Formats: sequence, C-alpha cells, structure tokens
Amino acid sequence: QVQLVESGGGLVQAGGSLRLSCAASGSIFSIASMGWYRQAPGKQRELVALITNGGGTNYTDSVKGRFTISRDTAKKEVYLQMNNLQPEDTAVYYCNTVPIPFASWGQGTQVTVSS
Repeated sequence: QVQLVESGGGLVQAGGSLRLSCAASGSIFSIASMGWYRQAPGKQRELVALITNGGGTNYTDSVKGRFTISRDTAKKEVYLQMNNLQPEDTAVYYCNTVPIPFASWGQGTQVTVSS
C-alpha cells in the first residue's frame, strides 16, 4: 500500500516561488506515474501536473511554463517547483498516482498566494 506525505507549502506573495515535496512509501512507486493535484475552496480536486515512471511530464494549461514536476525514484519522492505563483494557485496540494489516484490521500500541503 502506498502512503503519501506532502510538505513545502506556505504563504507567498504573487510572483513568488515554492517547492513542494511528496514522500511515498511502498514498492509500487518505482513503476507508478505520479501527479500533483490541488483543491481550492469550493472547487473540485484537479490534476495539475504528472510525471511518468519514464520521466515524461504533462501539465494543465494554467500552470504550463510556471510549474515543474520531477521525481527521485531512489528516494521515492516527487517534487513540484512552482514559480510566478498567482492568487488563483491558492489551494491544498496533494500527490497521488495517475491516472487513477488509488493511494489513500495524504493530508496535503496548503499553498496560499496573496495579491
């Protein structure tokens, strides 16, 4: 069973940067594609970035050119570098497998961007 622990969130001003980390346990991490999801208040959870076990990446349009997803398979960690943050990026950020988030959701990490 995969367990996930997210960290690295915080409060930043618009234009600032944050780097999120996700520590995963379980042997399946090495073969699973992983993604970063976010859920803003009153909105559904959405997938914003994914990385395959081969290193291929994809992003939702609203974060392209600003966010970069990466992974360290040996450490079983996934990262999300977020640059030029905007108030609309404010949300709780989670990691999980893709395309189906079959691991139990972690507690997430709050990202708040002030204007």
